[in-house]
Amino acid sequence: MARHLITSALPYINGIKHLGNMVGSMLPADVYARYLRQRGHDVLYICATDEHGTPAELAAKEQGLPVDEFCAQAHDAQKAVYDGFALAFDYFGRSSSPENREITQHFARKLHENGFIEERAIRQVYSPTDGRFLPDRYVEGTCPHCGYDKARGDQCENCTRVLDPTDLINPRSAISGSTDLEVRETKHLFLLQSKLENEVREWVARHDKDWPQLASSIAHKWLTEGLHDRAITRDLDWGVPVPADTWPELAAEGKVFYVWFDAPIEYIGATKEWADQDPENRDWKSWWYEADDVRYTEFMAKDNVPFHTVMFPATELGIREPWKMVDYVKAFNWLTYYGGKFSTSQKRGVFTDQALDILPADYWRYFLIANAPESDDSSFTWEHFTATVNKDLADTLGNFVNRVLSFSKKRFGEEVPAGGEAGEAEARLGEEIARLLAEYEEQMEALQFRKAASALRALWSAGNSYLEEKAPWLQIKTDKDAAALTLRTAMNLIHLYAVVSEPLIPATSAAMRQAFSLQDDTAAWVTPAEAKSLTTVPAGTPFTVPPVLFAKLTDEDLEAYKERFGGESA
Repeated sequence: MARHLITSALPYINGIKHLGNMVGSMLPADVYARYLRQRGHDVLYICATDEHGTPAELAAKEQGLPVDEFCAQAHDAQKAVYDGFALAFDYFGRSSSPENREITQHFARKLHENGFIEERAIRQVYSPTDGRFLPDRYVEGTCPHCGYDKARGDQCENCTRVLDPTDLINPRSAISGSTDLEVRETKHLFLLQSKLENEVREWVARHDKDWPQLASSIAHKWLTEGLHDRAITRDLDWGVPVPADTWPELAAEGKVFYVWFDAPIEYIGATKEWADQDPENRDWKSWWYEADDVRYTEFMAKDNVPFHTVMFPATELGIREPWKMVDYVKAFNWLTYYGGKFSTSQKRGVFTDQALDILPADYWRYFLIANAPESDDSSFTWEHFTATVNKDLADTLGNFVNRVLSFSKKRFGEEVPAGGEAGEAEARLGEEIARLLAEYEEQMEALQFRKAASALRALWSAGNSYLEEKAPWLQIKTDKDAAALTLRTAMNLIHLYAVVSEPLIPATSAAMRQAFSLQDDTAAWVTPAEAKSLTTVPAGTPFTVPPVLFAKLTDEDLEAYKERFGGESA
């Protein structure tokens, strides 16, 4: 059985992330990791904060903090939100760690030894107003390709084309806004991607049949445009320093590696951080080095795809060492807010800490996965959110659990009733549950999250259909045993729902499972064959009625959300 390594795109350290960021990487990775663990696989889910680069320096300066202190506080703040969303990372690290510094410098040395890093004198934008060279992200201007007037010097957010600061029309400092910019000469290290282009092209081609079209098309778009040699160092105070034993002059000048060089390496660095916490029992290298038994899956939004399917693979190929390369890239489109982009800088949309202030995590987890932007962009609206919560969570699942347990407690007491033997209706239900569960498993294995959520919703609906067909509230009047059988069968459905819904709604699943006082309730999963019998919860099992699982959202709630966050098209 393969071991599964899972990573999600590193959230940048600067600011709490919005729901689009959550659904584009970390949440689906968590759902998949939880599912695989339940199926008995050995899983390692790694993520970290991406802490280097000018934005971190500027944010720290604004708050009057040393940059390392700012990053430590911001890391803890982000981690608290991810804990609130019940993201079950095996480890959530920091790209500023000593482990990442060590491995990044090793990679750079090996690339240099193999002839894939070259020192070049370049002309770089300098701002006399700011008294510093401007890293490419902090030169802004108009994109020469699409005309977007807020393009950065490394990439245009609008058309995703890779840029250099000198490509921009009407460039300005993103720090001060000054247009008084000069071009001065300085030295930097370049990754010779042009020498690795054919190897990267062949590697991407080997994955064409496996990867989602979104991931492979973006990778091929970059390759069609040709891989250019890219500067991988910057003039900053904060970052992985260029090693003095290899480049003494640049090290003396304080050069650090470009954040997009060291950030993907942090997947490996964070795994070493994880292992260093318990070195006697954890072997980080077995997950990354000569790790032929590992299946590696990455989760990310489409803007991160080029770096993970082209740039970082070029780095790994150039090292000429057997480091694990990604097997499957699960790429996502954008989740929009009423048709416009979520924006951290413009404070547009719902941010993850705000979401948890409004409602518990399972409301958000289910909605986001059920509407994941897989085949195309999807739009978040408060109308859609409240309708989904009310129909799927409150009515289909929550109401089913409440009315089954409440009615049984009222008419039969606080133990699962016995009733008669299962009949034709129960046999049909078992077959239907097995079919739907197999569909759910198939979609989860294929990383088709919207379809998986749809199959899970159909499982919940099957219980409601059975209950309506059998109508125990009528059966009780003429055949108490028949009513007891119906309720016992429905309680077994609740337990099954508790087990198989856990990847999407873990807190609710725990509440459903804890409703039954079962001895040795250690089932990690229920297979379709096992699901047919619906006998996991036997007669006589004590149970309690949990609090309301999902509250219905009212028109007043909807109006309050729209007033607070806005509810108009962009």
